[in-house]
Amino acid sequence: MARTTRAAATAADAVAGAALPQPAPAGEGVDEKVSRIGPKLHLLRRGKGLSLQQLGAASDVSAAAIHKIERNGMVPTITTLLKLGEALGVPVSYFVDEEDETPEPVHFTRADARSTVYTPHKGLVLEGISGSYRQFQTAAAVSTVKPGATSGDKLLEHPGEELVHVSAGELTFDVGAETYTLGPGDSLHFSGQVPHRWSNRGTVPAVAVWMALRNA
Repeated sequence: MARTTRAAATAADAVAGAALPQPAPAGEGVDEKVSRIGPKLHLLRRGKGLSLQQLGAASDVSAAAIHKIERNGMVPTITTLLKLGEALGVPVSYFVDEEDETPEPVHFTRADARSTVYTPHKGLVLEGISGSYRQFQTAAAVSTVKPGATSGDKLLEHPGEELVHVSAGELTFDVGAETYTLGPGDSLHFSGQVPHRWSNRGTVPAVAVWMALRNA
């Protein structure tokens, strides 16, 4: 028998949640490299004291496009990266090369400086709140699931664990033979090796803190 918890949906303009991508244990995959371009561009631009408009004028790339790239809302072409790199004084390789990162025992994320995490699922927005996956064993995001968004028909399976805490709206999870509907204040912690899927079957967006804990 399915176990279910229910709570009233709140926050009409709430943001909605999604599953975090699972990284390869060693090195970076293509998706992770792409997701790092935006934050790198943002930090470099801010470090040089340039506004979006100033960098746009210097690179012949629109300020709107730069903003989308920084938020990982658009994948730049090689031509765009060449223009941005030339304007900022760095080679294209700066944006895509893996880095030998200094160990980071503490990572602080400001509320207005969350980076958008790449996800292949439509109707989902992930704002990262954790440090690099190469430094820590946990990735976390304030996540967004629009009404009707799902992880798809195919059941998900992966190493590690997931922990989800819903703050607004409702999210439904099918984990193994059980179904759980999470409302505000509800949490769900499960092994990623158990076949699972998620969906927002409600009429409003859902907000959740979503964590992926990988195997050491």
